[in-house]
Parts: sequence; structure tokens; C-alpha cells
Amino acid sequence: QVTLVESGGGLVRPGGSLRLSCTASGSIFSINAMGWYRQAPGKGRDLVARITTSGDTSYADSVKGRFAISRDNAANTVYLQMSSLKAEDTAVYYCNLDNFRGGVIWSKYWGQGTQVTVSS
Repeated sequence: QVTLVESGGGLVRPGGSLRLSCTASGSIFSINAMGWYRQAPGKGRDLVARITTSGDTSYADSVKGRFAISRDNAANTVYLQMSSLKAEDTAVYYCNLDNFRGGVIWSKYWGQGTQVTVSS
């Protein structure tokens, strides 16, 4: 079992910045990916950004150039630096961890979610 604890959400004005953090504890495999998904009211949960233990990253097209994901492997922590925020970035942001074994996702875990609201 893995526990994910998120922090850093809140209210920010359009054009502002926020940094989300997520720390994992428990049965974390040596090969894993950590990332952030978001879910706006009435919509599905979509990938925002993801980073593997080797540092490979992927981003949703809508956040490329504005958001940056990073991680501290020793601390099992992933960060999402969000800049130039827009109203459409408003959502609940969920931290995710995928454990890999044999090249496939062996187990998947989610945080409780943190609200990000972009509004003037």
C-alpha cells in the first residue's frame, strides 16, 4: 500500500503561480512514475504531467510551457510548478503513483486531491 499526501493548492489570480507537492510513503517500487491529474466539475480526470524515476516527463498539451514537473527520488516527492495560470486550470488536482514491474503498471495509487482555483 502507498499513501500520497498532497499540499499547495489554493486560490490564485489569473497569470499567477502555484506549486503543488506530493510525498509518497509505503510500498514504493524502484521503478515508478509519479504525476498529477486534474478533474474539473462535470469532467473526467485527465493527465496534467508525469515523471518517471529516470526523469522522463510528459505533459498535457494545454499546460506545456506553463507547468513544470520535477521529483526528488530520495524523498519520494513530486512537485508541479504552475505558472501563467488560467481560469481553465481550475480543478481538483490529484497526485498519482504507478509502480512498475516487468514493464507494466503493477499497482496504482491516488492522493486525496487538492483544489486549485484560478479567479480574479
